[in-house]
Amino acid sequence: MNRLKINFLGVDMENPIMTASGCFGFGMEYKDYFDPNELGAVVLKGITLEPRNGNEGTRIAETPSGMLNCVGLENPGIENFKKVILEDIKGKLDIPIVLNINGKTVEEYVELAKIVEEIDEVKMVELNISCPNVKDGGMAFGANPEVAGLVTKKVREVLSKPLIVKLSPNVSDIVQIAKIVEENGADAVALINTLLGMAIDIKKKKPILGNIFGGLSGPAVKPVALRMIYQVSQAVKIPVLGMGGINSTEDAVEFFMAGASAISLGTGIFGNPMLPVEIKEGLQKYCEEEGLQNISEIIGAAHI
Repeated sequence: MNRLKINFLGVDMENPIMTASGCFGFGMEYKDYFDPNELGAVVLKGITLEPRNGNEGTRIAETPSGMLNCVGLENPGIENFKKVILEDIKGKLDIPIVLNINGKTVEEYVELAKIVEEIDEVKMVELNISCPNVKDGGMAFGANPEVAGLVTKKVREVLSKPLIVKLSPNVSDIVQIAKIVEENGADAVALINTLLGMAIDIKKKKPILGNIFGGLSGPAVKPVALRMIYQVSQAVKIPVLGMGGINSTEDAVEFFMAGASAISLGTGIFGNPMLPVEIKEGLQKYCEEEGLQNISEIIGAAHI
């Protein structure tokens, strides 16, 4: 008996385990380790309208219990995705595909959403609002409540597919942002994205990352992720896709108890490519041992 089946935003999934965008490529990169169809759904690498080369210099730095990255959304662009990548994964991925979309302006997000709306293979869209907003002094979309609401609203107007809005944790009030995107049409929120950090080379006396700052992920961010999911899941009526430092079955259970309806695995896969399969098996065993008919029974169990 599969005790992990869920329906997330109207999409049936065999289990609540997804990948975090940017950590699993375009769905087939880990096929030598395990069949990606073991996942509940796959969240593909972030896509933009035009191809991007990403940031120059060092892009990744290891830190205690985590890593910093400033890849800079390197990707081949939406047209290449449609003509090359989709053709490559057709017939190989039988699970729901979630596409992460990114833009420098509200207009870019809207134009990209219009294109994705016509791609049948994409079942859900993850709207990444943690990117620099060129028209707003470089501030991330997700850090400004009004802009977060505006971009969500404009994308919602042209997109009928389930819309997951990925929130930035680099804000003073994550609950306020979550409520605003919910009000403007988000079907779910995903959190947390990476925390802003940096590392310094003490020999060169310079920042290690070419972009100076980067996103911190891995086990180090787990307590922050749990806290924010705990807060947000009680403040909104839409589901939460939880991520941030999940490295074991026990971690996954904590995220569900904090209020996540599904989870995404990211940095942990780099250190242990079999992590999704191990957590899937671990959650099934946990349900059996706890007498649960379905994993959804523990969502929000830690709420007081």
